[in-house]
Amino acid sequence: MNNPDIDVLVIGSGLAGCAAALAAAQAGARVVMLTKGDRAEEGNTWYAQGGIIYRGEADSPERLAADIVNAGAGLSDPAAAALLAEEGPRLVREVLIEQVGVPFDSNGVGGLDLTSEAAHSVPRILHHHDATGRAIESSMLAAVRAQPNATVTCGLSAVDLLTLSHHSRNPLDVYAPPTCAGAYVFDQRSRRVETMLARETILATGGLGRIFLHTTNPPGACGDGVAMAYRAGARCLNMQFVQFHPTTLYHQGERFLISESLRGEGARLLDPSGREFMTAYHTDGSLAPRDVVARGIHQMMHETGAPCAYLDITHKPADWVRRRFPQIYGRCLEAGIDITTQPIPVVPAAHYSCGGIAVDSEGRSSIRRLRAVGEVSCTGLHGANRLASTSLLECLVWGTRAGRDAGRRVTRPRSGEAPAIAPWQYETEPVDPALVAQDWLTIRQTMWNYVGLVRSRRRLDRAHEILRELHLEIGRFYARAELSDSLIGLRNGIQTALAVVLAAIESRESRGCHFRVD
Repeated sequence: MNNPDIDVLVIGSGLAGCAAALAAAQAGARVVMLTKGDRAEEGNTWYAQGGIIYRGEADSPERLAADIVNAGAGLSDPAAAALLAEEGPRLVREVLIEQVGVPFDSNGVGGLDLTSEAAHSVPRILHHHDATGRAIESSMLAAVRAQPNATVTCGLSAVDLLTLSHHSRNPLDVYAPPTCAGAYVFDQRSRRVETMLARETILATGGLGRIFLHTTNPPGACGDGVAMAYRAGARCLNMQFVQFHPTTLYHQGERFLISESLRGEGARLLDPSGREFMTAYHTDGSLAPRDVVARGIHQMMHETGAPCAYLDITHKPADWVRRRFPQIYGRCLEAGIDITTQPIPVVPAAHYSCGGIAVDSEGRSSIRRLRAVGEVSCTGLHGANRLASTSLLECLVWGTRAGRDAGRRVTRPRSGEAPAIAPWQYETEPVDPALVAQDWLTIRQTMWNYVGLVRSRRRLDRAHEILRELHLEIGRFYARAELSDSLIGLRNGIQTALAVVLAAIESRESRGCHFRVD
């Protein structure tokens, strides 16, 4: 069915999506925010541990912008860094603290507790214990749901963006400027595809970590937004820069993130002999930028044959550790590790995409009426390597700016009627879960082995050959198969993996988190 009454369609419900939906609704727009998860909370924001940038003592916008640019390995856009540094701390105060009431930790003397993180020149990170993302997401989601002109819907998987040149029933629309008119959306309960028409569409679908074998990202982070935008013809930028978080729990099963804030609070990285090895790679030692630390751990493991490094915070008082890091303490204890008395075994894992859909300061992409915010976008802020705790702040700043601008535009008088969109064509061939699982394993192993922390032309060419053939097979399979959320994710995952590989092949210099040995 068509939905002609949507002013702003937000795809994704993390902090970026919530910020965009809240700002658009407050500007008077009729907003629909959808997510493919069973719960709107499910996503990368919910799992963010460390914190969000605020403003520290003796801090300034210029100082913050300089830290961002320095971490970005010469590729951070100074204008984007200046925008975030100027507007970010103000929006944290106005939106997160004053408007939605996020319960950030206090310092015990009437102020907010500010901690340090790697590559920050001053302590400026706000946090809620070690579950900052959860506190922010809960508060922001409640604020969106409280808006009378905003609807939040779960269990809806975006299939493709609707563009005039691809989906309009008017053949002359092929000559119109590239324009987005909404999305085809798969309802997981009814198993039907809805045509959601919207005057503005905002992608806030998060990251792509799940295209790698080892990642900190939750199951839904398979590059949905990048893949949809790529197919629609939007410009994507810096896709080769995938940041690997240096410290995830080395234990069977999922890679659990061990927050950078532990190192900010004094935890040290050790090799199996107890030596603090990171000083050999950077003057800041364990507090060096993420790409440097991740490669340092990788190199140490290669040289010593060790299966992991160790993160040691046992020199801190046990009661303080349990209060400051309750989630990490509890998760490690489940794995048989008491972090107050034992070092934590850690290894790097895929964590964050510094590239994405190219956007401007209002989140506008190269396609009219299509915006992107959060990790799915590329604002130029992160350059070749993201500074710790900028991700949540970027979500807040660009989400608010994009939502506010979109809301203001759609509340102006309408120009023209909504386009007539071709109906969805259903296919009926059953999907074999074993094939989907095997294809995903091929994608993840290929990306981890050949497009991981250390790359070379030979490895990248091998990945391209494997993934190109798999892309063709999945495309043929998708064209005749019965639609499902798992099939949609697989199609998006292979498309995004190819985008990363092609960008890595084209980028022949080592920079930031794109490291080539040749």
